[in-house]
Amino acid sequence: MPIPAISFTVIMRIEMPNEPGAFGVLTNAIGDAGGTIAAVDMHSVSKTHMMRDVTINVASDAVANEVRAAVEAIDGVRIIFASDSTFLAHIGGKIRIESKIPLKSRQDLSIVYTPGVARVSMAIAADPAKAFQLTIKRNMVAVVTDGTAVLGLGDIGPLGALPVMEGKVMLFRQFAGIDAFPICLDTKDVDEIVETVQRIAPVFGGINLEDISAPRCFEVEERLIEALDIPVMHDDQHGTAVVILAALINATQVVGKRLEDLRIVVSGSGAAGTATIKMLLGAGVRDVIPVDRSGALNREDRYENPQWRWLAEHCNRENRRGSLADVLEGVDVFIGVSAPGILQPEHIARMARDPIVFAMANPTPEIMPDVAAPVAAVIATGRSDFPNQVNNLLAFPGIFRGALDVRARRITERMKLAAAFAIASIVTDDERNPEYIIPSVFDVRVVDAVAKAVATAAMEEGVARRTLVKNEGEDLAAGV
Repeated sequence: MPIPAISFTVIMRIEMPNEPGAFGVLTNAIGDAGGTIAAVDMHSVSKTHMMRDVTINVASDAVANEVRAAVEAIDGVRIIFASDSTFLAHIGGKIRIESKIPLKSRQDLSIVYTPGVARVSMAIAADPAKAFQLTIKRNMVAVVTDGTAVLGLGDIGPLGALPVMEGKVMLFRQFAGIDAFPICLDTKDVDEIVETVQRIAPVFGGINLEDISAPRCFEVEERLIEALDIPVMHDDQHGTAVVILAALINATQVVGKRLEDLRIVVSGSGAAGTATIKMLLGAGVRDVIPVDRSGALNREDRYENPQWRWLAEHCNRENRRGSLADVLEGVDVFIGVSAPGILQPEHIARMARDPIVFAMANPTPEIMPDVAAPVAAVIATGRSDFPNQVNNLLAFPGIFRGALDVRARRITERMKLAAAFAIASIVTDDERNPEYIIPSVFDVRVVDAVAKAVATAAMEEGVARRTLVKNEGEDLAAGV
């Protein structure tokens, strides 16, 4: 089963003999190994040798290794150093902090620091709510992880997780104008994680939990929601659930079915699967069958995992038992957040009319879209190289933007549902089709629509501490 290739550029400084035909031998070796030369720059020349910087496009890390081995095998050729565009982009980290106000004089210094800052500090001490107006708390989110469930990499620790968290910070800034900072904790202890986040919370207006393994992620999130008066959201759970629901809203309209009439199988009962099931039930779906490695969760078996017990009690209306293949008979939707290659075309063929398949295991889905296409009416994955990519990036920037705009105390189920319907609404009736049920992550309308929907839901539900009012077509804050 193919694994998606990630193309990038390799830069090699190569020393070779200064003789006719030497460069031709080099280019042939690179081409035969699968590389494409994009640029060649002369670094230095002597009577016997020359040194060139060669930029090479490669389709994957495996091809890069083959190119390097091919170059090293040429007689008289030596690689001085080799790097690639991905690593170069990460040198020194991908983010930095910059001042919003230039310091050009003693007057500037006296305003932002001593003695002027004392007046601001005293005002906040007298009224802590002013921290939202007068500090970075107004627009700052902590991206918190323990590095135990990073992307498809698993438990790689806090330092290994740091480049990923930096990337998440960049997305917050680029897509929603939110300042964020990576917090990678050197502990896996739930009590220590909760205590640490509580202690740093005064600086932040929201907490984005990221890549914390199940089942600890459930307890960490629940305890922080109760302990803090700012929004806390584990994106791996709820961001995924929101975008799945958004895609499903449009997929059901493509095939002419209603959410409340659907029978859905969800493969994978971890963090994302559990949150997705709860969101589906909250949206009006009445029959969801959770399936894990041991088969369908049902009310006759006993489970140590409290999340599985909840799922068994609230799902699987007919109390179906058996394997994934067994319980797919006659269902309308398959949602996979589990493992690669577990779904076969013959399984889909046993589903109800116009089956909907969301296969979102990464990097390799439960079934490849081209394999599912002959038997599925609508297909979505987590991959960017096929239509209908279900990507958390459609959800979390707008959710936090809306929550921060109204200074929400928490992110509620109603706010998440509002986000899902806002994402779905971007795809119009005229545009909606089997290969377009979810907008692109680069659609500039998404964040604004989600933020407004989330802010409105927060105000209606009473968790907002700030009201947005309409004035001449613009959302303006009432007060400072």
